[in-house]
Amino acid sequence: MIEVIRDKCVGCELCLKACAFDAIAINDKIAEIDLDKCTLCGACVSACPFDAIIIRKFGQQAIDRSQYKDIWVFAEQKNNEIAPVVFELLGKGSELAEQRECDLIAVLLGHNVEALSKDLIAYGADKVILVDDPRLKYFLDLPYSKALTELAKKYKPEIILSGASVLGRSFIPRVAVELHTGLTADCTGLEIDPDTNNLMQTRPAFGGNILATIVTPNHLPQMATVRHKVMDPLEKENSREGTVIKEDIDFSDLKDDTKFLEFVKDESQMVNLTEADLVVAGGRGLKNKDNFVIIEDLAKAINGAVGASRASVDSDWASYPHQVGQTGKTIKPKIYIAVGISGAIQHLAGMQSSDYIIAINKDPDAPIFKVADLGLVGDLFEIVPKIIKKMK
Repeated sequence: MIEVIRDKCVGCELCLKACAFDAIAINDKIAEIDLDKCTLCGACVSACPFDAIIIRKFGQQAIDRSQYKDIWVFAEQKNNEIAPVVFELLGKGSELAEQRECDLIAVLLGHNVEALSKDLIAYGADKVILVDDPRLKYFLDLPYSKALTELAKKYKPEIILSGASVLGRSFIPRVAVELHTGLTADCTGLEIDPDTNNLMQTRPAFGGNILATIVTPNHLPQMATVRHKVMDPLEKENSREGTVIKEDIDFSDLKDDTKFLEFVKDESQMVNLTEADLVVAGGRGLKNKDNFVIIEDLAKAINGAVGASRASVDSDWASYPHQVGQTGKTIKPKIYIAVGISGAIQHLAGMQSSDYIIAINKDPDAPIFKVADLGLVGDLFEIVPKIIKKMK
């Protein structure tokens, strides 16, 4: 809440000049703030030399860290199948839990999904908190956020991790707001600070030009969503034992005007890009949309998936689900073939973890060659057809 202290305000109008949202007016030499326009950016607070404007934050209370324990991984599932990013999070989570000397707990929401608990335990979870309810059969923001929020308030986890998937990006921010805590999105690295025990959350910033490390020192739980294919899962051990804790959530007071209609699959993707072992991606060097068929032909020849740089997608040569990079998908195939892609840092952020990178580009100084294991300098329109012929 933002407030003007009338006894201190002198109507100097410095706050009015500082406000970029036209949310302040001066009436009778007193500043008045339009709360419908105000974004609580704090510019007026900094501009006021008389300390006449303050922002009061609700829910800011001293945190008793001793009450918070354990690391949670939201176990995203669809059609009774666990999302692969969950196993990656369990792998990293087990490492963090060992450092914090606590349990790694998977939170499973859905309907008739109890059987999935075995896989979560096999991949590293010490416990599984299960909420099995018909309201959770299909994903909807409000029921899922209510369930996870209620569980977090009851058990008080120290850390909550989720995949930076469409589902995770949709409802995890709601949970963070309800818990009055911070959230770092699209993380590519997670570590425990040995001095403070805070979770250090690393993510690309400024278009991928730098990596920022973010901490949440004053609020718990610490929450982060993590990109797919940036962490490694543990080996599955079916002999691992764990505990399943069943919980019920009362949805009777939940008002939700949305309902699930149907899931429409994108038929344009021959192979799931994030799960493919072989990916062929095309960039600006292909010159036009008609030439992008070369990428599709090479992908077919090696039974791989089609990827694209942002420039290709922006030019409508390929659809967005094929985009690799900072604003697209993060992938980790066994072989990544970059055709006509210069290698901007935003693109490298999405594919540089590939096991083996092959780059084809006529510019010998292209940045892509700095991360490539094998570089072919030459005209892609001569090189790629020869590869396709050889593969066939």
